[in-house]
Amino acid sequence: MTHPHEPPSAPYHLLDRAAKEAHQAATLAPFALRSAASRGRRVPEEPDELRTEFERDRDRIVHATAFRRLMYKAQVFVNREGDHHRTRLSHSLEVAQVARSVASALRLEVDFAEALSLCHDIGHPPFGHRGEWALDELMRSHGGFRHNNQVLRVVDRLERRSPAYEGLNLTRELRESLLKHEKAEDWPAEFDPRPRWPYLEAQVVDLADSTAYDVHDIEDGLRAGMFEEADLIEASSLWRLARERVETRHRGFLASSGDVNLRVKRTSNELIKLCIVDLIEASFERIQAADLKSPEDARQTQGMLIGHSAAVEPAVAELAKFLFRAFYRHPHLLALADHAKAILGVLFTTYTKDPAQLPRWYRLWCDQVGVPRSVCDYLAGMTDRFAEREYERITGRPAPSAAQDV
Repeated sequence: MTHPHEPPSAPYHLLDRAAKEAHQAATLAPFALRSAASRGRRVPEEPDELRTEFERDRDRIVHATAFRRLMYKAQVFVNREGDHHRTRLSHSLEVAQVARSVASALRLEVDFAEALSLCHDIGHPPFGHRGEWALDELMRSHGGFRHNNQVLRVVDRLERRSPAYEGLNLTRELRESLLKHEKAEDWPAEFDPRPRWPYLEAQVVDLADSTAYDVHDIEDGLRAGMFEEADLIEASSLWRLARERVETRHRGFLASSGDVNLRVKRTSNELIKLCIVDLIEASFERIQAADLKSPEDARQTQGMLIGHSAAVEPAVAELAKFLFRAFYRHPHLLALADHAKAILGVLFTTYTKDPAQLPRWYRLWCDQVGVPRSVCDYLAGMTDRFAEREYERITGRPAPSAAQDV
């Protein structure tokens, strides 16, 4: 006997690529990307029987060596400073969670948004943005170092998975979306004409990135004692609103609980929910008003369509301003810039003067891209701890401490 709430029985079919593409055609918004309509890969490949093109992109990223290294690359804190601080890997996973939530609600291509989220920081060097600044200075006479450009180098040239091509051979749409912050003068001719704006899925990832790091930097900063919750309550209307919602849901909890970590986590969870819901609702209204007919329409509008509402955006900016002042400009993190500069400077000088110390692949790579760029690629791929160990091997002394660990 069939239960009244059970759906009517239907034949059981394998959900292969063709079935997934048919489902996308029937359910995604007309302005969403579609795997079946991808502009393809630099080296053509036969379609996979089970996975869509953007699923293949995501899977190649997850299995990439550079992706695994993100586990030991700093988001803000160096990995050795604490087991609970975010790393580039955990940050990328949190961005993917936010992006999937927003993209699915807006009926966009979720697998593309996830793949881009997981890949967007894959070119970051050790020691976070401070390592990026150090490498850019070291490479000033050799074309500089730009994180977005390095992401593309990793997926196009430095990763190795097949004798048939360099890199991961990702789809054109994903590769181009990795360059969302590149200036017009740095835009590769391969991707001309440069669009006004990224695809909607890429816009989602951009906002998911800032949402994720705002929330986890609050948690990491509080845990490290760089600021107090009282400072946050005073400075951020968004945090106060999140606390009000926690109080409504759990009467008396914030005032009575002695579990500081639980209080912070419950409030930050409410904050990220608030931001995600606002992103979805505000973006939905703008997309409706824009009357988009295709993915290309979203790239030619007068402005970004994915973003917060007029009520929440100033509060997000207020929170970001507080984090810049109390967290990113904290003396400990400012000292990390000197730490990154000292370690990467020694490594860069050593390898450029004596390329024989490079691993064999990078010695051969020198013949194609020159010694400075090959050394830069090698350094950018290092984890924090490997860079420090190499410094100790070369100099015979411990890596200089950024500051007292927090």
